[in-house]
Amino acid sequence: MIYIGIDLGGTKISGALFHENNSILMRETVLLEGKGGEEVGKLICDVCRVILEKAGLNPGDEISVGVCVPGISYSKSGKVWCPNIPGWEEYPLRKELLLNFPNSKITIESDRTAYILGEVSLGAAKGCDNAIFIAAGTGIGAGILIDGRVLHGASDIVGATGWMALKPPYNKEWDGCGCFESHASGTGIAMQAGKVYPGKITSHDVFERYDQGDPLAVKIIDQAIEMWGMAAANFVSLFNPQMVIFGGGLFGPATRFIDRIYAEAIKWAQPIAIRQCTFKATQLPNDAGLYGSGAIAIKNGKE
Repeated sequence: MIYIGIDLGGTKISGALFHENNSILMRETVLLEGKGGEEVGKLICDVCRVILEKAGLNPGDEISVGVCVPGISYSKSGKVWCPNIPGWEEYPLRKELLLNFPNSKITIESDRTAYILGEVSLGAAKGCDNAIFIAAGTGIGAGILIDGRVLHGASDIVGATGWMALKPPYNKEWDGCGCFESHASGTGIAMQAGKVYPGKITSHDVFERYDQGDPLAVKIIDQAIEMWGMAAANFVSLFNPQMVIFGGGLFGPATRFIDRIYAEAIKWAQPIAIRQCTFKATQLPNDAGLYGSGAIAIKNGKE
């Protein structure tokens, strides 16, 4: 069996050929360059084809492909919803891949699912059967592994963590992406800062101003730390994980706050569970999705 993992991001596609121990044998990356719809589907197929050709393998061989997408993968239909890719409201990605590689097993998962599987395979949570991956970047999502199984839910939307309710009363500005995401994602941190600072500002700018002691930046980041801690506490109380891993673009610059996040979580979480749980930063900051997609390909190729 040939194992290929594909990590689709908002700006690029990374693909790799995997050994059955989930080590990468070779990899390929292409930029999306603003493409959408069928063009992105064809580009994923092209990446798979290039990997096979460079490895001297035949596209007609038995192949197991794991795909990580930045959105929702509907397991029953094989369609995906990816808000940052134009035309991918219900894109038939599994059908597209099967048309190009008919003798293959295709498994598509959300990025948050791939992240936790990558960390369990070769990252911070290696060997864990119960772990949570909180991905804080443009948005916020969570991959949840409990008793060795990733949770998906009735319609594959488990882990839409940006919608956690953490700060009453309700504010209409949260209609678009939720309370937690509006304050503690990269977009949310920039949005909060934009209410006061003139001109365009990014979360990177806010972290820089935090380091300079700017009072508003300190207030915004402190609030994000509080919310990361509260959210993690809720996960610990609900699921009793061995570990909570923080990743995504903000971790990164927010990795230095993990001890503070844990201290905040201790205030809110079930006391026995939180003291048995470790908080860590991702060990695969750029590749959790890719290694996760490889793990998905290997698991399903062996079934």
